[in-house]
Amino acid sequence: MNPFPVKQAYALEPLKTGQEWLIEDLWGDEAVGIVGGEPKCGKSFLALDMAVSVASGRRCLGRFSPKRTGRVLIYAAEDSLAVVRQRLEGIARSAWLDLADLNIWMITAPAVRLDVPEHRQRLAATVKSIQPVLLILDPFVRLHRIDENAAAEVVPLLASLRDLQRAYHCAVLIVHHARKGASGMRAGQALRGSSEFHAWSDAGLFLRRRGDDIILSAEHRAHPSIQDLNLRLDTTGDNVALVVADDPAEEPANPAPVSPGDRILAALETCATPLSARQLRQHCSIRTSTVADTLANLQSEGRVANSPAGWVLI
Repeated sequence: MNPFPVKQAYALEPLKTGQEWLIEDLWGDEAVGIVGGEPKCGKSFLALDMAVSVASGRRCLGRFSPKRTGRVLIYAAEDSLAVVRQRLEGIARSAWLDLADLNIWMITAPAVRLDVPEHRQRLAATVKSIQPVLLILDPFVRLHRIDENAAAEVVPLLASLRDLQRAYHCAVLIVHHARKGASGMRAGQALRGSSEFHAWSDAGLFLRRRGDDIILSAEHRAHPSIQDLNLRLDTTGDNVALVVADDPAEEPANPAPVSPGDRILAALETCATPLSARQLRQHCSIRTSTVADTLANLQSEGRVANSPAGWVLI
């Protein structure tokens, strides 16, 4: 019989400096975990805000900086795809972003069942194809027909998600409900079902209502946890997004421009050196085709020029 593979401890791959976090103070890099809480307290809004942050590089909740960016893959089992799009558009607009420029992908299948082997295989194939930095499954209760209180039934499902994280180096976030009447319990222990949910999680974000406030608590396996924060749903115009209520109400010093042209002009104005089209795409979170079309328009208007070193303002 073949033995299991082993390595001497010193030969293990070290943690890459600067990649301890996916979103600083909120979610560890390649962490599996739960956004949990009571009904109607913004769990899905928080998960989608994290998706926009990772896809764009903009701060989550207006405060927490993403340390790794890339594709996000979402399966939303409770809300219609039109509702999810509306929410994502509102969160993106609140951050001065265009949803069309963000690398956020949706699983559009009517059902994804982690307790069905074929569905687990199809989910793994989808993750392999998309290669997301973050996988969001919302909510866990719609992903199975098992008894969530039975550890023997819960463990294989959570293990399959851990397998995805290890195989494809992505963070995995599931949205999960809290027990009824558990508002006085420690956040992670208030989750509905087996204690295996709490034991499995590398990261946990928990929301609960206290009067009109939404309280955010965080727990991490390998990182210190932030103090609890007061959040609120900001409804500016048609946009709805979670924000940190403790922050003073003030306009950002340099609000991000809305249109691709304004973003490119602002980037060239603030940068001391010429920028290539690729650098502008990364800096402005704009598609390559949009960058090319926008630069052509700005050049025809006499506002930018393509020098040998890159694009510059005229």
